[in-house]
Amino acid sequence: MNRKLRFGMVGGGRGAFIGGVHRLAAAMDGQAELAAGAFSSDAARSKASGADLFLDPTRVYGSYAEMAKAEARRPASQRLDFVVIVTPNHQHFPPAKLFLESGFNVVCDKPVTFSLAEAQKLQAIVKRTKKVFVLTHNYTGNAMVKQARHLVRSGALGEIRKVVAEYPQGWLSTLLEKTGQKQAGWRTDPKRSGAAGCIGDIGTHAENLARYITGLRIDSLCADLTTFVKGRKLDDDGNILVRFKGGAKGILHSSQISVGDENNLNIRVYGTKAALEWHQEHPNELTVKFPDQPRQIWRRGNGYLGKNAQRFTRIPAGHPEGYLEAFGNIYREAFRAIAAEVAGEKLPKDLDFPTIADGVEGMAFIETAVKSSKLGARWVKFPRV
Repeated sequence: MNRKLRFGMVGGGRGAFIGGVHRLAAAMDGQAELAAGAFSSDAARSKASGADLFLDPTRVYGSYAEMAKAEARRPASQRLDFVVIVTPNHQHFPPAKLFLESGFNVVCDKPVTFSLAEAQKLQAIVKRTKKVFVLTHNYTGNAMVKQARHLVRSGALGEIRKVVAEYPQGWLSTLLEKTGQKQAGWRTDPKRSGAAGCIGDIGTHAENLARYITGLRIDSLCADLTTFVKGRKLDDDGNILVRFKGGAKGILHSSQISVGDENNLNIRVYGTKAALEWHQEHPNELTVKFPDQPRQIWRRGNGYLGKNAQRFTRIPAGHPEGYLEAFGNIYREAFRAIAAEVAGEKLPKDLDFPTIADGVEGMAFIETAVKSSKLGARWVKFPRV
């Protein structure tokens, strides 16, 4: 393709957090440009947000439905190549469905939908429309996560016995949603967030990271979800025991009342030959541990890493890469797929980004965890998805 990809955005206007992150990540490689948007359900706020971004006022819309209709009419030389959805969870499925069926590729923030039923419907739509659908589980874009995956998949750890994935935060240790804080407000509202709070918001990152690195699928789980802050409507802490298919065991833990923790996503994988450990707050390092020799610290940007880890490294060793670069890596892979789709070519076989299948798996995880907890932390079989 001899031009930049054009994209529109649903949500992500004034006062939003994740919309700005997506715009930065999408701009990182200079391969795409924001051309249109419906940045808020409030038409005036959407228009103001578009002005902030210096967009053509005629391509800033008061609703995503208006945007889909108008943008679908544009000639191929102006038409959007994909749409980015960065709204609260309850507003993922309707615009994703509409834009896919209107002929647009879609990038969507996680979790993919409000419910498992919606996720499965969306999966069928993606299959039917044959459009590219990208889910931004951004931590999988980190180079050292790619290296961890390589070590597990190559057999360097031996047979996997145990996986421990954690995501503790402390920002919701008080009733922050009652102060008017926008991010806390929608994440703790069951009408906008869905069946789960903490487990849906960050627990899905722990589950997705464990599955991405190890390739293990959950067979059953036993979840104990708690709402510690009085007056809160959804869980703010979750502890889950996992039985993986094949016999490995796991512990998945997420919390938003762990005072003093910021974004301490981390994972440990234990095999019969070796183990590994990765921390999101120190993303450039991967610790590899052995039963009969000193532990090793592997660092991003070095020639001893696998090909995939090197492919996803942006700058030389010693110059830190983290959250934004990992997000940018997801977009860079998405652009390869979207450019091929727009050109009518076959998609590259080595694409590496989360898809609608990951979204369905994540929603099954949320609903199974909620079900287990409501049954008094009973073991529940994971559904076939």
